[in-house]
Amino acid sequence: MNILVVNCGSSSVKYRLFSDSQERARGLIERVGSEQTPDHTVAVQQMFAQLGEMEDGLPIEEIHAIGHRVVHGGETFTGSVVITPKVIEAVEACATLAPLHNPPNLLGIRACMQIAPQAIQVAVFDTAFHHTLPKHAYLYALPYELREQYGIRRYGFHGTSHRYVSERVNELLKQQNALHTPSKVICCHLGNGSSITAVLDGKSVDTSMGMTPAEGLVMGTRSGDLDPAIILHLQRTLGWDADRVDRLINKEGGLLALAGVSDMRDVEARAAAGDSKAQVAFEVFCYRIIKYIGAYAAAMNGVHAIAFTAGIGENSAAVRSKVCASLEYLGVEIDEIANRQGKGERCISTPRSRVKVYVVPTDEERVIAEETRKLVEGLRR
Repeated sequence: MNILVVNCGSSSVKYRLFSDSQERARGLIERVGSEQTPDHTVAVQQMFAQLGEMEDGLPIEEIHAIGHRVVHGGETFTGSVVITPKVIEAVEACATLAPLHNPPNLLGIRACMQIAPQAIQVAVFDTAFHHTLPKHAYLYALPYELREQYGIRRYGFHGTSHRYVSERVNELLKQQNALHTPSKVICCHLGNGSSITAVLDGKSVDTSMGMTPAEGLVMGTRSGDLDPAIILHLQRTLGWDADRVDRLINKEGGLLALAGVSDMRDVEARAAAGDSKAQVAFEVFCYRIIKYIGAYAAAMNGVHAIAFTAGIGENSAAVRSKVCASLEYLGVEIDEIANRQGKGERCISTPRSRVKVYVVPTDEERVIAEETRKLVEGLRR
């Protein structure tokens, strides 16, 4: 079965092609909205053209299914679904909860349905993995009517990544004869967007992002946790409207606000060169991670493994070292040689460490492909 995984962002289309679970191709269409790629329909056309130009070119007609990453499923979608007109309508309704993400996701879906009508289209939601959150974790202390009428509650994001990484960690624990029942894993997805999830026996029980991806950790350009009264203060004293506040917390905050650059590689380089703002930004970034790990270890009454993934989590030895140095009370002890010199998936804790620490490269597209395959096979039965 040929399954295409499509991830449509506001200005890009990322894709991977799987044939019988084996990756066959991958690519990226950038600068959607430019003269060369004016919209997502053209971007999707370019994607299919690239697939046809492969050495063993694949015609559009031979794409059996397309799995789409959709960021927000609200309370409507607790799992992956075959896309129908009603599903599209429901995803549109969730767009108010993710105005930066769901609209481009929908544009990609519609373009693929138009260009590859023979393919079964599947939606895989970032929020779905977190539908197991208990009420005490997802409720905000606000009137119930706001949740019932407007969906105001914690949803969580990066679900496909947290699912893949936590499952892989349990496999690694089993291989090392260190798998406990129930297993207690803390996944740190650290990238331009960052979140941490507490995974108890394979189920998400708490996560740092909230109703939107703006809550939680310090990120590339997102502020993360804020006193909500700050927003009121800015509105009252500066006359800021909702759009201006949104730009502040999503586009002008985080590492960019603290260090002047949003990429952790640049932050670390500036910090090493003596830039005091970059040094403070690095400290703030790591401190927030340390606090959430401690909170989730308490929430699960312990932790058996901590995993680092995504761009920063997989590549920044300095972040991993800084964070783990403050987790000695949990019994964390990392092997700095493995941490700084290793590559790819590996255990970076010492044999003496009571908590296993892993680096696990995430593979969200593979999860989406597998979810798509299962749904398609279910339709064929």
